[in-house]
Amino acid sequence: MLSKQTTDLIHLNLIQGIGQKTILFLMDKFGSAEKILNATAQELERIGELSPNVRNSLTQKNLGCPLEHELALIDEFGCHVITYYDDDYPLLLKQIDTPPPLLYVRGELKPEDAVSIALVGSRQAKDYGRRVSYQLSYQLAKRGLTITSGLAKGIDTCAHRGALDANGRTIAVMGNGLSIVYPAANSKLVERIIEAGALISEFPMGMKPRAENFPIRNRIISGLTFGTVVVEASNRSGALITARLASEQGREVFAVPGQIFSELSTGTHRLIDAGAKLINTVEDLLEALPQHYRNQITTQTPVTGSDADTIIQQPLPDKKRTPQQTDPTTVDINTSDNKKVAANIPIPDLTPDENVVFNAIEIPTSHIDSIVRATELPINQVSSVLLMLELKGIIEQLPGKMFSKVV
Repeated sequence: MLSKQTTDLIHLNLIQGIGQKTILFLMDKFGSAEKILNATAQELERIGELSPNVRNSLTQKNLGCPLEHELALIDEFGCHVITYYDDDYPLLLKQIDTPPPLLYVRGELKPEDAVSIALVGSRQAKDYGRRVSYQLSYQLAKRGLTITSGLAKGIDTCAHRGALDANGRTIAVMGNGLSIVYPAANSKLVERIIEAGALISEFPMGMKPRAENFPIRNRIISGLTFGTVVVEASNRSGALITARLASEQGREVFAVPGQIFSELSTGTHRLIDAGAKLINTVEDLLEALPQHYRNQITTQTPVTGSDADTIIQQPLPDKKRTPQQTDPTTVDINTSDNKKVAANIPIPDLTPDENVVFNAIEIPTSHIDSIVRATELPINQVSSVLLMLELKGIIEQLPGKMFSKVV
């Protein structure tokens, strides 16, 4: 059951022409959303900082949607609403410029989510970027960090999946209302995130995804975390906005080096030139954390043995390995041919289709056509499953549509 204060804030947030900074300003002036909603034109006139348009909006109270409909959607989708004035509002987010007065939440935000890292990048990610994103988030989640991203295609999607496959927590910050899943292809992923983390938005429930919403929500992605990692981003990528916001918020900015001939490396390399911390290993990132964060990670998930040596590395050109020579604990990706990451991860749980396809790959290698014949599955389904197996780090693709097991 929503409190009267929360319902009034939702009502205020629905008024068209009233920005979030204005809501926080008015809350300081009046002390409650109820008093703002009941303010007379004369009372508003005495506040010199308000523009005539804002005063008119507060007087007319034209809503983006009826309050009753908004409350019904909150109930229908099992959301709860956290306000800036609630004790469980994320402390890191409260520290940014213009924190959202309201957070709509599907799932659950927990205290341990304060130890969080943002992982963002291109929607048009290459195999290299998707694999790096998945395995970085997997390893960080194994150490007890919450992975925060934006549910977009490409890097964001792989970051959420990596955290979930590690049985960790992940938060998806939406650029639309929580009654809508965008992109729709991530519907099943959303269900997993709600079970093991949270979907959050500052926008009213029925807000459709609009281009202008996504740069706005990026401040929340960076604001919820102590640092942002950028994986594969061109010079025009929205991920660079998140990195800039993280820097302005006083948070760490990290960048994964990319393939030198790829357009999707231009943005990340520019960040490194500008002073972002270059990430070659997961330990590079962990060592950059404030000591109190490292203490929490050590307590929650001790890093020992080979799992502490997870590497994102450039293989030496004179030491190319055949599939038979591949270290069974390592996936190797070369920067010139989309094959670069090393990450020591256990074999994740596989779906039935993934088991069938994985078992159809012979030693040392199998062509995709032979895998299709062995599994009797459609080629597009086999291709999709092979990509997921690559993301999970247990197979690698070789030239000529050949595939090899690496575990």
